[in-house]
Amino acid sequence: MRKRTIYFYKDYFSDFYDQLSWNVQKKILWTLEVVETLDRIPEIYFKHLSTTDGLYEICIQVGGNIYRIFCFFDDHALIVVGNGFQKKTQKTPRQEIDKALAIKKQYHEEKKSDPAK
Repeated sequence: MRKRTIYFYKDYFSDFYDQLSWNVQKKILWTLEVVETLDRIPEIYFKHLSTTDGLYEICIQVGGNIYRIFCFFDDHALIVVGNGFQKKTQKTPRQEIDKALAIKKQYHEEKKSDPAK
């Protein structure tokens, strides 16, 4: 049973996802199901970025490769998915965080101007 609903905002995620191998796509789908269904999501799959206001990352590891998908909550059970990237260093690149924060801002501004969304 789903505890949360995932909403893919615009094409940010699909543009990233479509470039990935089938094995990575399969692991991402499995991880998204974990995020949707578990009461308590293990931090290895889903964590808050402490330096941000409400930005989270969904974490995927396939072999030696690490992937991150940025998201945020709208209400308590709706997770809005933005951009994703392949992580190549220990630290999350600031430009990726800034992009995710801009997507979050854009989402909230659109929602404010059109409450039917």
